[in-house]
Amino acid sequence: MTLHLNIEDLLSAQTVETDRIEYKEGWNPDAIYRSICAFANDFDNTSGGYILVGVKEDDVTKTARRPVKGLTTAELADIQFKMIGFNNLLQPVYNPHLFIEIVDGKQILVLWIPGGSNRPYQVPERVTAKEKRYFYYIRKYANSVKAKMEEQQELISLSNNIPFDDRSNTQATLENISMVLVKDYLVKVKSRLAEQVGKIPDRGLLRQMELISGPNEHVFPRNVGLMLFAENPELFFPYTQVDIVEFPDGDAGPYLEHDPIAGPVPEQIYRTLSFLRDKLVKEKVIKPTDKEESIRVASYPYQAIEETLVNAFYHRDYQQREPIEIRIYPNSIIFINHGGPHRSILLEAFSLGKVRSRRYRNRRLGEFLKELELTEGRATGIPTILNSLKDNGSPAPRFHTDEDRTFFEVELFIHPAFTIKEPFTIDADKLIASMAGVDDVLNSILDFEGIAHEDFSRGAIAGIQAGTIAEKVKILDNQTSDVLSAINGTVVSAIAGAIAGTIDEKEIELLTMALVPKDRKILLTHIGMTNHRKNYERYMLPMITKSWLTMTIPDKPTSPKQQYLTTLKGRLVLNIISHKH
Repeated sequence: MTLHLNIEDLLSAQTVETDRIEYKEGWNPDAIYRSICAFANDFDNTSGGYILVGVKEDDVTKTARRPVKGLTTAELADIQFKMIGFNNLLQPVYNPHLFIEIVDGKQILVLWIPGGSNRPYQVPERVTAKEKRYFYYIRKYANSVKAKMEEQQELISLSNNIPFDDRSNTQATLENISMVLVKDYLVKVKSRLAEQVGKIPDRGLLRQMELISGPNEHVFPRNVGLMLFAENPELFFPYTQVDIVEFPDGDAGPYLEHDPIAGPVPEQIYRTLSFLRDKLVKEKVIKPTDKEESIRVASYPYQAIEETLVNAFYHRDYQQREPIEIRIYPNSIIFINHGGPHRSILLEAFSLGKVRSRRYRNRRLGEFLKELELTEGRATGIPTILNSLKDNGSPAPRFHTDEDRTFFEVELFIHPAFTIKEPFTIDADKLIASMAGVDDVLNSILDFEGIAHEDFSRGAIAGIQAGTIAEKVKILDNQTSDVLSAINGTVVSAIAGAIAGTIDEKEIELLTMALVPKDRKILLTHIGMTNHRKNYERYMLPMITKSWLTMTIPDKPTSPKQQYLTTLKGRLVLNIISHKH
């Protein structure tokens, strides 16, 4: 038989947790069968475990020491012969899956012990002893220990409580499992079993992967096989899909509902992640004022999105006819899956990243997702989300559920550098077409953008600063303004109309000319006026008074070197006019 995953993943404990793997340098049946019993009991619904014989454990890394020691052909034959009798000592009888793998040019024995469907199991403390004393064994961290009385009672209560994903589905047949999808999975995880697809009977291969159950004359797929490898799993699990809804103006506004994402669970995950990455993940380079190095931040760290989504698939209740829902708001994303966390887990534990589930709802599904490297492992999802957000400088997430734990909600917030403000609003009907009325609106717009416009109103330095700030927020003529993007187009048109009713084309030309400092004569001549005091007072002084124009030498108004420069507000006037056109 060929192992259904890459042997290197077991040797390095990369996709299977170390507490689900035991390395044995030699054959020690007493200790090994205590572990077989513990893995088969699967007390925490973690999908059993693996025992590698002929492999010594590295005391530091807790992974396999290389090169492996290996077993001889005679040793392997003797072990397999004796296991027939030892398996019958397990009550009820349990037969672990046995594989012989070549590693570092040597043979090793791999035992795969999935959680059994007839638990609780017990085994003699020493299978080699003449007098047999039976005990129940369970896994605690990386050890196989005798179950205490209360743990035995809990084991017995689990006897009829097989996790949903590991149950047989009597509404399906073997034909509902796509061998193309099975082979695609085996290729992705680099299993040598991929080479056997089409060469050995499908039934034998699926049984080897524990994707079917029952006698040969009455075989049914397990639910996990349909979740992963049925082309239309929604036929067996209605609403096994992802619904994505956008709320560009919040809950109260109109919404955009995308087509549901359906199909096998891995395909749903890949397609949803692709959509969210393209739609939401943007990057900016920020130059901190107190550091020389620039930093790169994301609107949402992709790892947080990935882990949140995969956790929703891993921990959802597939017996509930509800989809995974993703709500996209201007400044956050909400993931909702049905089937909340166990009552033993306090909601506060999620914010602290100290979450360890007492029971896993889908023990087999999680194992396959880890093999596909879609999730890191048990109890690591929430810490991964928290750490990736923290490293990106993003706000902490929000976790929410109800008292009955019927759903679980995770909200990720956008990085502050990408925050989208609520649209700027103003009562256009009350907008006064006067210099004072328009000036009040300009001040309100700049206040809305958090720009201290009063600091950039007068003098040469103010003009230079005004130009710098204007460039930063794109308040320049003939450009699309970041400021105006937050203002409703109707409002912009109303403001532009008020400006048109307040100042004429000559004043617009003055503001345009003065984007670069000019003296009074040049400016007035440009609009066809003589350099006379009354023309100055008619066309230039009102805009200077409202700080749309500034003197470059305000302390010496009559200086022969005096020039005039369009301020931040003046540039905004030009931008509004050009935006309307």
